[in-house]
Amino acid sequence: MPVAAEIALPNGIVVRPARTSDVRGIRAIVDTYAVERRLLSKATVTLFEHVQEFLVAVKDNEVIGCGALHVMWEDLGEIRTLAVSPEHRKSGLGGTILELLVDRARALGITRLFCLTFETDFFARHGFQAIDGAPVDVSVYEQLLESYDEGVAEMLGLERVKPNTLGNTRMLRLL
Repeated sequence: MPVAAEIALPNGIVVRPARTSDVRGIRAIVDTYAVERRLLSKATVTLFEHVQEFLVAVKDNEVIGCGALHVMWEDLGEIRTLAVSPEHRKSGLGGTILELLVDRARALGITRLFCLTFETDFFARHGFQAIDGAPVDVSVYEQLLESYDEGVAEMLGLERVKPNTLGNTRMLRLL
C-alpha cells in the first residue's frame, strides 16, 4: 500500500512522506555516508526540490531514515538516497523504507526499479540484481539525455559524472 500518511512501526518509529522541515535531517544522514563514499552527496537545494519523492522514518521528532523514489520513465523508477542513521543500521528499517518505496512504485505503474549503489548485498536481499549499462533501450536513452537531473546522468553513465560513481553497481528489480 502506498504511503499516503504515517505508518507506525515498533519502538515509536513512524514512516511518512517527507516534509520540507525534514530536509535538514535528510541532509545530516546523507552527510554521514557521503564522507565514507557510501552514498552520493546531494546539494541541499536538490533535496528541497525532490522532497516530495522522499519517505522519512522519524523517532522523537528526529529523522533517522530516508529514501526516495524518482520516476525516470514510463516503466522505470530509481531508488535514491536510501539510508538510516548509523545507530539504526541492521535494524530492518532500511528494508522497510525500501519496500514502502516499492509499493509507491507499483501504485504509479512502474515495473522496473533501478539503483546505483555500493550496498549490493542489501539490495540483492530485496530482489535487485546487478546489471551492465543503463536499463533502457537506445530510443529512451536518447530522450533521457535531455534530462537535467544528475541522477539520470549517473544512471546513463555519462562521462561528466563518472568520478562520482566509481565503484558503484547498477542494480535492477523487476516488479
